[in-house]
Amino acid sequence: MPKIERALISVTDKTGIVDFARELSGMGVELISTGGTAKALRDRGLAVRDVSEVTGFPEMLDGRVKTMHPKITGAILAVRGKAEHMASLAAHEIRPIDMVIVNLYEFEKVAANPNADIAELIENIDIGGPTMIRSAAKNYRDVAIVVSPADYTAIAQELRAGGGELSADTHWRLARKAFRATADYDRAISARLARVDDASPLPPTLDLRADKLLDLRYGENPHQSAALYGAAGSGIAGAAQLQGKELSYNNLVDLDAAWNLVQEFARPASAIIKHTNPCGCAEQETLVDSYRKAFEADPVSAFGGVLAFNRALDLETAREVSKTFIEAIAAPDYAAEALAILAAKKNLRLMRVSGDGAGLVVKSISGGFLAQTADLHHLTRGQITVKTKRAPTEEEWVALEFAWKVAKHVKSNAIVYARAGQSVGVGAGQMSRVDSVKIGAAKAVLPLAGTVVGSDAFFPFPDGLEEAAKNGATAFIQPGGSVNDDKVIAAADGLGVAMVFTGVRHFRH
Repeated sequence: MPKIERALISVTDKTGIVDFARELSGMGVELISTGGTAKALRDRGLAVRDVSEVTGFPEMLDGRVKTMHPKITGAILAVRGKAEHMASLAAHEIRPIDMVIVNLYEFEKVAANPNADIAELIENIDIGGPTMIRSAAKNYRDVAIVVSPADYTAIAQELRAGGGELSADTHWRLARKAFRATADYDRAISARLARVDDASPLPPTLDLRADKLLDLRYGENPHQSAALYGAAGSGIAGAAQLQGKELSYNNLVDLDAAWNLVQEFARPASAIIKHTNPCGCAEQETLVDSYRKAFEADPVSAFGGVLAFNRALDLETAREVSKTFIEAIAAPDYAAEALAILAAKKNLRLMRVSGDGAGLVVKSISGGFLAQTADLHHLTRGQITVKTKRAPTEEEWVALEFAWKVAKHVKSNAIVYARAGQSVGVGAGQMSRVDSVKIGAAKAVLPLAGTVVGSDAFFPFPDGLEEAAKNGATAFIQPGGSVNDDKVIAAADGLGVAMVFTGVRHFRH
């Protein structure tokens, strides 16, 4: 590969650039630079040629035109192995540039300000930078393109070891990274400008680009390939795995369901998930009590389940968890003593999670995608309407509010039998709501007498309510909105149970 003899430097993010430039200069590399970058290098004692000196043309138009000149772009784009290219350079007295070190105007920082006007956005769109990056990346066999300060140290080390040369693999890796940088930059511009005249919460173009974070053994089934994509640092996709076997596709889906459920609660809460549905959930004064209550709701289904906690996992809770085979746990943190207990379960996957990563919810269908805003609705008691002659007691109110939060995270048709702070029976994913009522009761191992019922959507007929009341339920929370609401209310009054309407539906498909 060509020896690096001349480098063009033009960076907005000047992190590490002085030290990197000093390394290059120490290896005999001639430095060419622009405006603020040139000043920063000179101020630290480095010899730098201005781009205007190389081109013979001054910067103009308030700095909009600096590097777009044949003596720069030609020096970058010339293919060293083509005699006619090198003859053209010689005829126009252009010396090749072997390395381009560029990062772009910080458009995304400006774009993050919702009050930024169009003029400010436009002025922060880089033109010369992407041109130099693409030029160098196109000619990657002859020119090294460096777009990230994170690469400076490794490149300097390789140059020292290689006598001023970089390997072909490094040139290719840097070029791919450069094309991605310009693609991301253009995508950010397009997305932000699209919002200037569009107040919709859904973008006019759905951008699904995401980094591959992890290759998975397989998908939902062994014959399917799978990987995890996303942004590191937030939600389940960005969680840190502290121990255990590698994660599976199904682990991640269940962890996400569990984590989202426990985010509903202010007090210590635990959720036990099987196949994306909660088989147990509880909110109590202590984390260990919440886990015990969640576990006792359905201990058979809890075996092999996935757990989530909305508090750091403590020693006492870890001791309880360790009594049962569990696949994976999501928690905001883990006490050292808890980690010591769970370390004995070497295959148990422990995930430290921060944030919920809430954004657009996207699903694929044949030929396209569906996108919607996340269901972040939180019900207050003042939004609820009592529809029956009998209003709920205070204990029933607390239980109804809890059941409603859990039902939001159960696959439709969703029915949740509950007491205050504890799920008792869950009926999920049935084609008929009355069947969900029956299954929720059949799954219950705790007494149903005195429970309340949360329903994610309206009761289309009185039969579901009547079935639940027969099982011992005394109060109901549902959205309302059925053409048969009056009949359902009349049935509730006839049975002496309380029923309230939320006016909000929580389908989950």
